[in-house]
Amino acid sequence: MTFETADEETPLLHANDCVEPQQKPTVIGKTPLPWGQFSIILSLQVLEPMTSQVISPFTSQLIRDIGVTNGEEARVGIYVGLLQSLFFATEALTTFHWSRLSDLVGRKPILLIGLTGISISMYSFGLSRTFWSVILSRCLCGALNGNVVVMKSMVADITDSTNMPQAYGYIPFAWQAGIALGPLVGGLLAHPTVRYPELFGRFELLKAYPYFLPCGVIGTLALVWWCVMFLFLSESTQPSTSFARLLGLRESERSALRTMPSDSDLRSKMKPLPFRDLLVTRVVIATCAYAAVALIEISFRAVQPVFYATPIEMGGLGLDTPAIGIILAVLGILNGVLQALFFVRLHDWLGGRNLYLFSVFSYFPMLALFPAISFTAKAQGLSYFAYLLVGLQLLAFVISYSAYGVVFMYINASAPNRASIGATNGLAQTVVSVIRAIGPALVNSAYSLSIEKQLLVGNMAYWLMAGMVCIAIGVGSALPMRLWCV
Repeated sequence: MTFETADEETPLLHANDCVEPQQKPTVIGKTPLPWGQFSIILSLQVLEPMTSQVISPFTSQLIRDIGVTNGEEARVGIYVGLLQSLFFATEALTTFHWSRLSDLVGRKPILLIGLTGISISMYSFGLSRTFWSVILSRCLCGALNGNVVVMKSMVADITDSTNMPQAYGYIPFAWQAGIALGPLVGGLLAHPTVRYPELFGRFELLKAYPYFLPCGVIGTLALVWWCVMFLFLSESTQPSTSFARLLGLRESERSALRTMPSDSDLRSKMKPLPFRDLLVTRVVIATCAYAAVALIEISFRAVQPVFYATPIEMGGLGLDTPAIGIILAVLGILNGVLQALFFVRLHDWLGGRNLYLFSVFSYFPMLALFPAISFTAKAQGLSYFAYLLVGLQLLAFVISYSAYGVVFMYINASAPNRASIGATNGLAQTVVSVIRAIGPALVNSAYSLSIEKQLLVGNMAYWLMAGMVCIAIGVGSALPMRLWCV
C-alpha cells in the first residue's frame, strides 16, 4: 500500500498482513469519507498545535518580563527549555492512560475533557504573572490533554483501507495549518495595547496582562470546539463501560447492557496483549526510531525561537515577537505543502528506511546554518543574505520532517497483533513524550551556557544536536528494508 502523506500526527493505519512499502492494491470500491464527522476531527487537528505554538513567539520575552532570570540574558534559554519540557513531562505521565481510557468509555468523553483542559490552561497562562503560575498552567495543559493520541484512534475508527489514504491527504494540512496559525496569533496579539493602541489601549486588563489576548483567543476557540463536538460529534467506538461505572456509581441494568459489546463482537476481536508482551524487538526498534527523530525535532524547535530572539551581538538575530511569529508560520505552511506534494514520491523512490536516513541526514546542514546565520548577521546585519540562509534552514527542516511519515508506518507494522496497534502507538507516544521533556531543557541549557561562557554562540547546543543525529542514523540503520508483518 502507498501511504499518501503522513506526519507526526498521522492517525493509525488499519493493519494489513505483510504489506510492502511500495505495494499498490487494486481497489474495486472506495468508501467515501464520512465528512460530517471527519471535518469535526480535522478542525480539532488545527486547534491542537495552535495550543502549543501560540506561546512560542513571546515565551522568551515573557521569561524576561516576570523577572525570573534577574536580568541575566544568558539564562532565558534555560527557563524557556524548562517550561517546554514540563509540558511534555506531564503529557508523558498521562497520555497512555487517556488512550486506554478512551477504549473503555469512548473517544468523545476524553476529547471533551481534553478541550476543557486546553481552555482552562490557556486562560491561566495568559493571566500568569509569576514563573510558578506559568509552569502550573503548562503542566495542567499537558496532564489533561490526551487528544492527540485519541484523535488517531478516532480517525482509524471511522475510516477503512479504501479511504484512509484520502484522510492522509488532509490531516497533515490541518496540523501544519495549526502550527502556522499558532505563532501568528501569539506574535501579532501579544502586547496588544502597545501594538494596537487605537483598538486595545483603553483595556486595563490587557495592559496588566499583555499576553492574555493570544492565550484567551485559543482558550475561547477550545470552548467553541467543545460545544461543536458535544452537539455534533458521534461516538466512533463501542464503549465497554462508562465513567459512572468506573467510579463505582450504580447504573441501570438496561444502560449497562446497552454499553456491553455483543458476543459476536467479542468473538470477532483479537485479544489485546498485556504490556510486557508489547516489548518485542521490532516494537523497540520502531519506537527508538520515532524517539530519536522526535528528540532532534523538539530540540531544534526549542532553540529556534530563542536563537531568533537573542541579540545579534550575542550571536542571534535580535528579532521581535511578530517577526518570529511570521517565520514560524512560514515554516508551518511550507512544511504542510511540501510534505503533501513530495512525501509519496520520495517514499516510492527511496523506500522507507532510506527515506528515513535521508531525512535524518538533512539535519546536519540545518544545524550548520545556525553559526552561518549568526556570522552573517554580525557582519551584515539583517541582510537579504541572512534571511536567505534562514530560508535554507527552514527547507532543510522540512526535508527532515519526512522521517515522521516513515517511522509511523514502522510503528503500526511493528504491533505484535492487530488488536495491539493502539497500545503500541500509545507506548511509542509515551516514550516520545519523555524524550520531548528532556530535549528542550537539555539543548536550551547548553545554548545559554555557551552564551554565558562566551563560547562560539550556541556551539554546545549545535554539537549536542549533531550527536543526536548520529544516534538517529544508527537507530534508523536497524530498520528493515520492508515493513514487518502484523
